[in-house]
Amino acid sequence: MKYKLIVILIVSILFYVKAGAQKTAEKFRVVGYVMGNLDELGANIDYKRITHLNIAFLNPDSAGVFKDVAGLKTVVTKAHKSGVKVLMAIAGGRAPAYYRTLVSPARRTLFIANLSKFMKDNQLDGVDLDIEGELITNDYEGFVQQLALAIKPGSLLTAAVATEYGSHLSEVALAQFDFINIMSYDKTGPWRPNAPGQHSPYDMAESDLDYWKIERKVDGGRLNLGVPFYGYSFGLSGAGSHTYKGIIENNPTAPENDELPTADGGRIFYNGVSTIKMKTRLALARTGGIMIWQLFQDATDADSLLRLIDNEIRSSAKKK
Repeated sequence: MKYKLIVILIVSILFYVKAGAQKTAEKFRVVGYVMGNLDELGANIDYKRITHLNIAFLNPDSAGVFKDVAGLKTVVTKAHKSGVKVLMAIAGGRAPAYYRTLVSPARRTLFIANLSKFMKDNQLDGVDLDIEGELITNDYEGFVQQLALAIKPGSLLTAAVATEYGSHLSEVALAQFDFINIMSYDKTGPWRPNAPGQHSPYDMAESDLDYWKIERKVDGGRLNLGVPFYGYSFGLSGAGSHTYKGIIENNPTAPENDELPTADGGRIFYNGVSTIKMKTRLALARTGGIMIWQLFQDATDADSLLRLIDNEIRSSAKKK
């Protein structure tokens, strides 16, 4: 009888340890953006390794009207079956200039009504604002406040931000977001052909977190550290962009490095296994989640960076 009780006690302890680890892993957000043909690529999304899926970019026309998106409802249904929340990401780094008009006091009420209807019609769980740079006008704060009033509670409101224009975002605007995705990449790129180098170094992730946590005083639990599943090349024939999947296809040593020589005598820069692992651990220590741009650029099977991130999260949870 005594031995049976000991066995039961051990089994119970193991159960609660495992349950605790699972609960910790679930609390940590893994936000994956996707951009591309959902009909064609939607089946490639690994829903079991993410908590939130951001569909980029679902932008309206100049009148603020949204059109149906092929494959969207199928993706949303699959995501919800896996417990994944789906958000519509709007604007983007190459957002239409007419966003300045859409967020203005004269137009925002209709725009928000159209946006809310699109969310409801497609059973989306929220909106992710990726309004950047010069599009962050004096109307931004008022638009964010009105959008928050329209969709919360019940739907999520998040934002993708870059430290380089962080000063454009007011405290009032930042307070409206359930969480914030820090775009800790694109320090350089093809738009700076004479400035070759790593576009997403580890020290950039550290300094970005210092800015948003310490200088802007955003609680770490509301921050997600962004990591890239792509890289940039600089060479004699010009600069270009490459998916992580494409980078490693013909380079067996690529996963263990952050840069490689190119055929034209240049270099290609990206985040390999070691850096992604370090950034995941940094995010686990200092934030509430990690963000990925973008899932369709990932490699598959054992070479998947998403799988690596998931393994690091689960490993960390087991240690707690």
